[in-house]
Amino acid sequence: MSEAMKKLQERCGVTADGAFGPNTARAIAKHYDLSPNRAAHLLGQAAHESAGFTITKENLYYSTPERLCKVWPSRFKAIEDAEPYARNPSALAEKVYSGRMGNGPEGSGDASAFIGRGYLQLTGKDNYRSFASDMRVPEVMNDPSLVETDYAFETAYWFFDKNGLFRMADNGIGTDNIKAITKRVNGGHHGLDDRIAQTQKIYGWLSA
Repeated sequence: MSEAMKKLQERCGVTADGAFGPNTARAIAKHYDLSPNRAAHLLGQAAHESAGFTITKENLYYSTPERLCKVWPSRFKAIEDAEPYARNPSALAEKVYSGRMGNGPEGSGDASAFIGRGYLQLTGKDNYRSFASDMRVPEVMNDPSLVETDYAFETAYWFFDKNGLFRMADNGIGTDNIKAITKRVNGGHHGLDDRIAQTQKIYGWLSA
């Protein structure tokens, strides 16, 4: 069961069992005053990104250097380059995320502190800072882990609002629109079939 989902359910006034289903989807849409289109797109994307609302923290644990080379080919050209980062998620975060997204240089600790969290994987110090400022939750900067539990959904809502995705959602739940929103969320179309299925299923719950 998901602690983040339990907290969201409590906020929305439904049974806090940690499981996402039709009643929870309807409660979220009502609590956040979202139309069926907007809620379906947001929840459909979030469901895919979080493996059904069960994962709220990026997993940077890789057991072998071979796997690292496959996942991060631009960072690790050879097995020996990847060996120090296998089974070492903090070092890997520093390697791949330092010096960008507002994070300081490698070794500063920023990259490992501000890894992907929440239902849409908020990543990087700049994004955490922007979320914390816009939503008036400055405590996130001192304790980024709050995004895993207290603000997993709020970061997803914020991302949709900040990037104009709610306006895009108003264009309907056709596959072309889901594909366009997926590009904005993912940077590509990874997992598109599941995103379409999740979005349209949730829309069915909300429009019944």
